[in-house]
Amino acid sequence: MKTIGVIGLGIIGGAWAKHYAVAGVLAGCWNRTPQPTRPQWKDSPEAVADAADAVQIVVADPPAVQGVLDRILPRLGPGKIVIQSSTIDPDSSDRFRAQVEARGARYLEAPFTGSKPAAEQRKTVYYLGGPAEVIAAVQPLLELVSETRLTIAAEPRKAAALKLAMNLNLAVMLEGLCEALTFVRRAGISDDIFFDALAGNAGNSSFAKLKESKLRTGDFSPQFSVKHMTRTCAWPRLPRRTRPCRCLRRRASGSSWPRTGAGAMKISAPC
Repeated sequence: MKTIGVIGLGIIGGAWAKHYAVAGVLAGCWNRTPQPTRPQWKDSPEAVADAADAVQIVVADPPAVQGVLDRILPRLGPGKIVIQSSTIDPDSSDRFRAQVEARGARYLEAPFTGSKPAAEQRKTVYYLGGPAEVIAAVQPLLELVSETRLTIAAEPRKAAALKLAMNLNLAVMLEGLCEALTFVRRAGISDDIFFDALAGNAGNSSFAKLKESKLRTGDFSPQFSVKHMTRTCAWPRLPRRTRPCRCLRRRASGSSWPRTGAGAMKISAPC
């Protein structure tokens, strides 16, 4: 694979397209909301699929992925690879794989972790699901925008499942951090004391450190869209006992639990 096209130029896809362009491998890019000043901009996803050896899709959800595939499938065939990097459920992964392979093309599930700063700094971590030969074919391209590429399984759906698991964990971590900070502020404890205490606590993490400055300053500019996080947390195909939105929305009825405005923090948290 010598060239790649990117479909979906949001927070993450836009950063990747920029890196590919600098490396000289970007054959085309397209976004539903036009961005014609982008390097190698194409007027349609079909044109991207025509121009590139590999097509990387990074859009909002399974319906959006299906909408892209409906347009590019007629342009796919032997020699083409679809790299599916949107956050989707395992059943959708199976369905998209079947559609792509029916055209004679190959399919790789490549969801990722790492928000805007990681994408901008080429520190994205990919979870790869697909045959070894497909992974090897796109490895030189993905190396241009990522720090780590973990091979999860030959079955694409398992990479999709792992990505959802990572999102569940991050959502709960951020909810806890926001609840705790809101509680101590209402108790009259300064942010300095809170974060100093957290630094020596077993609950500290690199994730908390990443969010500290944004929480201190009330900077809610997105690093990852909350609407996408809450959608994946509530994924209907997740087993009911693992759906975290029940926890994220829960309000304790007992008076012993502090009412810290979790709803407001959840909506505006700097994901």
